[in-house]
Amino acid sequence: MKPADILVIGSGISGLSYAIKISEQLPEAKIIIVTKADEDESNTKYAQGGLAVVTNFDNDTFQKHIDDTMLAGDGENNREIVKMVISEGPKRFQELVDWGTQFDKEQDGEYKLGKEGGHTENRIVHHKDITGFEIERALLATIEKSKNIELFAHHYVIDLITQHQVPGKEADYTDNTCYGAYVLDQKADVIKKMTAKITLVATGGAGHVYKNSTNPVIATGDGIAFVHRARGKVSNMQYYQFHPTALYAKLSGMLFLISEAVRGDGAKLRLQNGEKFMHKYDAREELASRDIVARAIDNELKISGQSFVGLDCRDMDQEKFKAHFPNILQKCLDEGVDPFTDLIPVVPACHYLMGGIDTDKDGQSSIKNLFAVGECTNSGLHGANRLASNSLLEGLVFGHNAAMKSVELLQKDDFNYTDLAAVPEWNEEGLEALEELVIISYLRKQLQEMMSDLVGIVRSNERLKLAKAKQDELFQQVTELYNDAKISPQLSELRNLMNVSYLIIKHSMQMTENKGAFFNKDFARTKV
Repeated sequence: MKPADILVIGSGISGLSYAIKISEQLPEAKIIIVTKADEDESNTKYAQGGLAVVTNFDNDTFQKHIDDTMLAGDGENNREIVKMVISEGPKRFQELVDWGTQFDKEQDGEYKLGKEGGHTENRIVHHKDITGFEIERALLATIEKSKNIELFAHHYVIDLITQHQVPGKEADYTDNTCYGAYVLDQKADVIKKMTAKITLVATGGAGHVYKNSTNPVIATGDGIAFVHRARGKVSNMQYYQFHPTALYAKLSGMLFLISEAVRGDGAKLRLQNGEKFMHKYDAREELASRDIVARAIDNELKISGQSFVGLDCRDMDQEKFKAHFPNILQKCLDEGVDPFTDLIPVVPACHYLMGGIDTDKDGQSSIKNLFAVGECTNSGLHGANRLASNSLLEGLVFGHNAAMKSVELLQKDDFNYTDLAAVPEWNEEGLEALEELVIISYLRKQLQEMMSDLVGIVRSNERLKLAKAKQDELFQQVTELYNDAKISPQLSELRNLMNVSYLIIKHSMQMTENKGAFFNKDFARTKV
């Protein structure tokens, strides 16, 4: 394939908004988007609650939103980044509206504003309880109108192409440059060399490193893993947020999210016997930040030995609930739970990664010509714990900044075309496909069980030591498998999950105090 100007890896809010922006600025640029599943399958699609942005300046201010974000992040945020994102928010939000995204409004035409844990004001714009789905729809519709954007679904990135892969420069990591990626076309079963002047990683999170997650099954930390393997800087992987209220299920996998907005509208957490408990942990009770609520539930489950707690919606306005949360209501009814007469069974589940690929304010990584935006990054916005509904805002603001910087670089045109042309094809000579994928699924389950049991909501020095030993053992097995077998998405995902688990354990072991979503009981003076 001919080199592209831009290669975008991922089709969520970050990748799509970035591509649209460059297309608008440079209509002659060749932009390729690759995504490993269907074009609309992303973490964005499953974002229920909404987008946090200051729109009502009579009651809200940028400073309040900044303070809420810093408090949730336990002060580990980069304050300048927080200021930039929140102050730029209204402009980026309006662009989303201009691209056709519909947000719920009051009868007077003002936006309906929800409130979630950690927010001191109502500032969450939403589209019922499927905000992410609506955003994804509008962005893809805009992409389809853009003549210089090609979107390839079911194209799985195996590895980045970087300077050390160019003949004669194998050992050069000091001034590493990205030249695109090796991509598996899953339908044709062939690995393509996709070279590009600029590459954007927008691959989302890594929720399936644990056995229970609110993330779609595609969230296997691919971008973080292949940037780590390319010697790019990755940090803060110890900070993994567990959403307090996922719908309980007996089977492992993707759990249905019961949005924080339900608690924002008045739902209460109770033990199975109906007893309230959040007052014991935080004065804000159900509206405390997610790390506090998740640890409180985890502690109560350990005390009681039960599998779930209840979310009580029985005293809420039923008509308002039906209007705001129609999909949550239907899912509960499908599972045999009537929220107006029953407690909804909920458990904490792995939800959002605050760490990831290090970037600056423009989304530039430590590797030249490689940008990264969204959940796969450590942008400085979230600190040690993400404030609810700040993630979609992050994708928009950093997507814009990265696009503007990319346009500047393309116009400057200072690229090494000799190295681009010298990139070799992928070589799988002598390798054969695995006959039994059960080996991969077995190792993946072992990894997920280990991470859930030893590196979950509450950690300890002993648990982390055990986790490191088990991870080392699994890593050797996966490495041998990878070296001997032909590449498949399943094998590559397992390899990526191994890299992600290594980083989470390593960064957790480097901690000396509890911060935000990270909690080691050996550092604690209190139970949770």
